[in-house]
Amino acid sequence: MTDVSMNQGDTPTRAGFVAIVGKPNVGKSTLLNSILGVKVAPTSHRPQTTRRGVRGIFTSEDSQIVFVDTPGLHKPKDALGKYMNEEVHGALSDVDVIVWVADLRHPPTDEDELVARVVRDLPRPLVLVGNKVDAAKYPEEAMRLYRALLEGRDAETTEIVLSAQNDPARVAELRANLLAQLPENPFFFPVGAASDQSREQWAAELVREEAMKKLRDELPYSVATRVTSWTERQDGLQRIEAELIVEKNAHKGIVIGTGGKQLREIGQAARKQLEVFLSRKVYLGLEVIVIPDWRRDQEALRELGYE
Repeated sequence: MTDVSMNQGDTPTRAGFVAIVGKPNVGKSTLLNSILGVKVAPTSHRPQTTRRGVRGIFTSEDSQIVFVDTPGLHKPKDALGKYMNEEVHGALSDVDVIVWVADLRHPPTDEDELVARVVRDLPRPLVLVGNKVDAAKYPEEAMRLYRALLEGRDAETTEIVLSAQNDPARVAELRANLLAQLPENPFFFPVGAASDQSREQWAAELVREEAMKKLRDELPYSVATRVTSWTERQDGLQRIEAELIVEKNAHKGIVIGTGGKQLREIGQAARKQLEVFLSRKVYLGLEVIVIPDWRRDQEALRELGYE
């Protein structure tokens, strides 16, 4: 018999894990942030912003969803890409519900078919979320094509169409749908927790998000970030030191920019985000270092926390 924790009035609690999957750049992180009402996952217009399976936590009076925001499934080109795909498969192995996010602006691609093959035969409830409906010309046709990729699936499947960025009512409807599907369980995390990331991991991801927004071409994908120190002064100032890691000396100069302009802009944008979420003044010091071919180096990946 399940040991179920009780709220006031001896109401059984529900709690479970929900994996959010999809190809790169379909709005998975934006959807997670919208469901939670707080930013726990980095977002940008570029694919592969999410590299780790960030957990976001939503708790109501008697229910708790632990979200696993996975990297986009894709054909890996290096050890980092392989790690990201392994994160997805690992997330799916032990969850209660799967949310597949599809971009309704486009018909399914080979990567969408890859996602469908992964989730089609899993014996878990699935919610197919058609995202970006506000920008789609033919959302009903696109949804029909995504639905067809799941033909033959035996487990329960539901659908919802929304805009993760601009449709709070439908996002709330999705959240209610997920809460209703959770098993009876005690809460896994304390009430009030929004994520299981450390503050250092969270801040490093915000810095990387701003770097991805400002850097061009392929360079953003070869940038990693880590916070090396975080101290709080008596006046409340948060002093954060962080590194941006690149693969080549030539990349270091690009990230820094002429006269340090590029790095200053990245730092200023990240500092503003940190101050908003921390409600504190922040000093953010950034340094660019080179770890040659870190995306292909297993030891470097472990050192940077991709393990």
